[in-house]
Amino acid sequence: MSGTEAERGDGRGSGPGAPVTSAELLAVVASRELASRRAVFAGIGLPTLATELARLTVAPDIEVVYESGVCGAHPSHLPETIADAVLITGAEAVLPMPALFGSVLQGGRIDVGFLGAAQIDRWGGLNTSVIGRWDRPSVRLPGSGGAVEVMANAREVFVVMRRHTPRSFAEALDFCTTPGPERALADGVRPLGAGVTRVVTELGVLARDGVGDELRLVAVHPGVTVEQVRAATGWDLRTAGTVATVEPPGEAELRLLREEVDPRRVYLR
Repeated sequence: MSGTEAERGDGRGSGPGAPVTSAELLAVVASRELASRRAVFAGIGLPTLATELARLTVAPDIEVVYESGVCGAHPSHLPETIADAVLITGAEAVLPMPALFGSVLQGGRIDVGFLGAAQIDRWGGLNTSVIGRWDRPSVRLPGSGGAVEVMANAREVFVVMRRHTPRSFAEALDFCTTPGPERALADGVRPLGAGVTRVVTELGVLARDGVGDELRLVAVHPGVTVEQVRAATGWDLRTAGTVATVEPPGEAELRLLREEVDPRRVYLR
């Protein structure tokens, strides 16, 4: 399964004027990154949450594709898994796996692959397999799902990370589940896409221009300093010439998120 697993919250703190939670902050900021994008291959979890909010705000014509074969999804409420039947109802098409991966992904029809991960490195490589040693991990994770194909074939990849710590933003991944284009090029293979270009975290936004470029800090959330972000990163994080401050979630965005996108708190917590 691409992205994070469904996590059901208890609904506290969801009313008007309630403090903004980390999940709400990530979803709002990530949704803004989808402005002007047309086709998005969305992982389950925060990527789904952000994509549905974008549909109601900055990207009303967005076409959402899921790795279960659903294209042009219009769910009545948020899916809890990639195989949730709500994804099929009202969808524009449901394709078999060979058509989805062979024609849609490998055909270069996806603008943005939107994923989650447990670890990321400076080149945008992702770990969704294990934390710790492979033969004796401290945590075992869902694995790749379709993320490898998304990384290789989407024009660019956005990642949303719930935690920004030296463990999750690692100098070296515990396991590389989803390699970026740099590893493929080392083996003489030229991927279609640019790999990870944007990462949204609880501290700010990281970006890179494409293949061969390291992730760098381009924006921080209000109240967060550049020094805090660098201290929370496992490598010597570079910064943009000017580091912007992210505009905090607005009342309209929060109302849509809380009341229309995820009123049952499937992913918000």
